[in-house]
Amino acid sequence: MNPARPAPTAAVTVVGIGADGWDGLTDASRAALSEAEVLIGGPRQLDLLPPRCAGERIAWPSPLRPAVPGLLAAHAGRRIAVLASGDPMFYGIGRALAEEVGEAGALRVMPHPSSVSYAAARLGWPLEDVEVVTLVGRPAARLAAALHDGRRILVLSAGADTPGEVAALLRDRGFGASPIRVLEQLGGAQERTNAEATADDWPDAQPPGDPLNIVAVTCRRAPDALRLGAVPGLPDDAFEHDGQLTKRHVRAVTLGTLGPAPGELLWDIGGGSGSIAIEWMRTHPSCRAVTVERDPVRAARITRNADRLGVPGLRVVTGAAPAVLAELPPPDAVFIGGGLTTPGLLDACWEALPAGGRLVANTVTLESEALLADAHRRHGGELVRLAVAHAVPVGGFTGWRQAMPVTQWAAQKTLDTPSGANR
Repeated sequence: MNPARPAPTAAVTVVGIGADGWDGLTDASRAALSEAEVLIGGPRQLDLLPPRCAGERIAWPSPLRPAVPGLLAAHAGRRIAVLASGDPMFYGIGRALAEEVGEAGALRVMPHPSSVSYAAARLGWPLEDVEVVTLVGRPAARLAAALHDGRRILVLSAGADTPGEVAALLRDRGFGASPIRVLEQLGGAQERTNAEATADDWPDAQPPGDPLNIVAVTCRRAPDALRLGAVPGLPDDAFEHDGQLTKRHVRAVTLGTLGPAPGELLWDIGGGSGSIAIEWMRTHPSCRAVTVERDPVRAARITRNADRLGVPGLRVVTGAAPAVLAELPPPDAVFIGGGLTTPGLLDACWEALPAGGRLVANTVTLESEALLADAHRRHGGELVRLAVAHAVPVGGFTGWRQAMPVTQWAAQKTLDTPSGANR
């Protein structure tokens, strides 16, 4: 029997530290910092260390993420300790270090309680029932996707101005009655929790507080505010549009057919109002989407809709498909909502998909329907017609008004079926 290999020595140690500084660290964390030859962290974190930590001190440059490979390479072979706020693996530098260092055992992580854990403890909120949204290096608009009546949210602040930005967004989205509390310097000697106030009552003139804060929100939606659910099929009124919109019921079916899963990337071709890409991204925070729209006015409108509905990370490409598709990262799924008759578009989208990728295309015209019928013959999948009727007044009575039927082709690409085969 071969002797067990010794565990590899970590090349980098990342130590979580809180507002309580050196006093709040475990003996193991203190030892790691004292023995380090290189200490990397933010200026505030480095200032928390005593003189006994004699390693070379290096403050993170800005932007931080691109600097990680160079700093690690520059000090290869030395004992490196990186300081992080709270839990390094919870919206912290630990992720970037893990991605860079790679192999198991090369990174040693020594966590500290996160600000989220402290806030939940102070508020008496069970963490499993709390939504956590970070605005560190991210636009405040992403908070909108988490707003649901009665939900509790902890917002990781980017600085002293974040609480005011949160209050303004809540008012704008119809959640002005939501109570807000700001918790500062959690776990430290200067810890402070402000008095509760609603977003409507939040004093705009109030000077910003401590930049090290977290914002607690209890969502309260105004009765007249548009209700946005958590599943695809938002009301049409949720989108700014000029009529180029996949309507609510067809949109819900389309998203169900596309089947978004965490981390997947969608190409939305012929974005219109961006409704499909936006609802794709709203299904999970890690879902990504690129929407292609040739009209600059509509492209700008898509960006506004994405911000309004809480997915400001939607990438909007102004240009014509298929010409711009070569510049895009490979998709997990493609939706074609416009431009089907453009020569080569459907085939280019199909070829871009990996094995297991899905393509869904909708149309209301006979010309495009013929293309989908041919695609169905060549690639298989499912060809369906969706018809929706709405009850409308007919004189003093009520009758049905039929919307234009939508033909939808959906298929999943496989390795065992060559292009052109009929399944």
